[in-house]
Formats: sequence, structure tokens, C-alpha cells
Amino acid sequence: MIIDKYLTNQSPLFRKLKSWQWWVLVVVNIFFLIAGQAAAVLLGRYYYDQGGNSKWLATLVQTAAFPILYIPLFLLPASQEVSSSSRYPSFVTLALIYLVLGAILAGDNMLYSVGLLYLSASTYSLICASQLAFNAVFSYFINSQKFTALILNSVVILSLSAALIAVNEGSEGPSKVSRWKYILGFISTVGASAIYSLLLSLMQLSFQKVLKKQSFGVVLDMQIYTSFVATCICIVGLFASGEWRTLSGEMQGFGKGKVSYVMVIVWTAVSWQVCSVGVVGLIYVVSSLFSNVISTSSLAITPVVSVIVFHDKVNGVKVIAMLMAIWGFASYIYQNYLDDYRSRKSRYDGETHNDP
Repeated sequence: MIIDKYLTNQSPLFRKLKSWQWWVLVVVNIFFLIAGQAAAVLLGRYYYDQGGNSKWLATLVQTAAFPILYIPLFLLPASQEVSSSSRYPSFVTLALIYLVLGAILAGDNMLYSVGLLYLSASTYSLICASQLAFNAVFSYFINSQKFTALILNSVVILSLSAALIAVNEGSEGPSKVSRWKYILGFISTVGASAIYSLLLSLMQLSFQKVLKKQSFGVVLDMQIYTSFVATCICIVGLFASGEWRTLSGEMQGFGKGKVSYVMVIVWTAVSWQVCSVGVVGLIYVVSSLFSNVISTSSLAITPVVSVIVFHDKVNGVKVIAMLMAIWGFASYIYQNYLDDYRSRKSRYDGETHNDP
């Protein structure tokens, strides 16, 4: 079987696992990713609904719990993958990469916070689906990814889905925010999706051209240090903007009380890092391609959950937009499945041919 041969190409840790044990690890990491992302978005919306209003705090919690990422670093052995280059990048080069990508991450998270402030959770998540379209475009120009018919179909469908949300007169933000704030939230979320896709492509380019490997430790270092830089920037922004002075009053006036306020902040931060553990775990256990597919496809689950939890208004246009988004996701995932299958089959056939 191809899956059995694929297991032999993994870390020595996974060579000792049976097929069902490997699948258990995959399912656990998928759960971490999907549950963490959905919980973080819903808790972020709940924070605003109950009286929270600090955009810098909402941005800070997206990366502040990054020390949690040290847990899988200590629990799982480092990959023994050898770099394709005998010369490892200098400290200055690595620092510059982490600083630039961390700064982009901080700005991207701020746009996401603004979008979630002025949009309902379901509308926000549907617009975030446009990330796939941007991802395909940036991957084509930066990472030389092929632009197939299925990818083109995904880009067009997801773009139309986001456009439907934009022109839908029945769409409104939480607590009936003004039309202009709704537009600001829409633009911020689309911009955040585009920047995040650019960030993913730049990270992939860094792995390919500078770091020249993508082992578990290297990927985890990228997550930790870019999150550290983003966290530092958000802390500076929180104090420079003066929003820190309002946090005490915000806690006092929080709809469900002070304890609930603290718990929402803490668990939002934890949820984002649980999601990151799932992302890195899937990269380590399976591949970066598979991790990216699951990460983006999980965006299709959040709108459904938010409608159930927050009773977001759903009209015909939003339902059509949701169905189109699922269609776009399916096209994108199927194309990535074909690419991954062909890659593994080619590797398997090559190794079989070389066996005596």
C-alpha cells in the first residue's frame, strides 16, 4: 500500500507506528487545528459582544500564548532531515526573516481583529474563505505553483462568494453597526486574508531558498519567533495607543463579569495556539501541503457553528455564498489531493523500481 510506504519516509518515530496509530495522530492534530480555530473565532466575537472593544488586545491574544508551542517541541523528537545546503543561514539572516514576517503577522492580525469587530462571526468566516483564492495567486507568482482548471475554478467561485457577501443588503454587523463600519470590516477581512496568504507564500519561500529545509524543528522555530515578534509589536501598540488605560473599565463593564472577561482572553489565546499545534503537528506527521489544506478547509466549518452559537442572521444570499464557498473549498482540496497523490505515487514507484 502507498500509505505504508509513505510511513517509512517519515521520522524514525513514525516508522515504529502501525497504520492505525499513525491515523490516530493525524486525526488528533486535525481536531486541534479545527477546534482551536473555530473556538478562537467564536471567543473573539463573544469578547466584542459582551462589551470588549480593544483592538490591540484582540490582536495580542492571537500570538501571546506562543510559549505553548514549546510543548510539542519537547515531547516530539526533532527531525533528522539534513539540509540541502551545508551552510546554515547566519543569525542576522534568521533574525531579519523573523522580524519581517513577525511584523507582517502583527499587521495581519490587527486587520483580522478589525474585521471581527464589525462583522458577525459567520460573515467574517465566509469572507476569510477568500484566503484560498489569494493563496492560489501568490503561490503561482512566488512559489511557482501550477494554476490548474480546478484551482482557477476555486479562485473564481470563492471570489464570487465574497462579492455576494459584500453586496448583500441583508448582511449586517453585530448590534446593527453602521454600513460604513460594515464596509470597513469587510475590507479589513479581505485585506487580512490576502496578507495572510502572502505571509504563507513568503514563509514557504524562506524554507525553500534560505533555510532550505522544512523539518519539524525549523517549522516550529518559524512559528515561535514570528509570534514572539508579533506579540512584542502588539504590546508596544497597546501602550502607545493608550488602549491599556481602558482595559480596567472594560473588565468592570464586561457583560458576564470580570472572571468571564479574564477567561475569554486566556482561552482565546490558548485556542489560537492549540490551532498552531495542530498546524505544526500535521506538517510533522504528514506534510505541509496536507496541513495547509486542512487549515483552509476548516474555515468552512466556522460559519455553520457561529450560526448555531450566535444565531447570526442567515438569508438566501448568505446561504448561496456559503454553498459557493464549500464548492470552492472542494475544488481546491481535490486539486491538492491529486497533487499529493501523484507526488507520493511517483516517489513510491521510483523506490520500488530501485529495489533489488
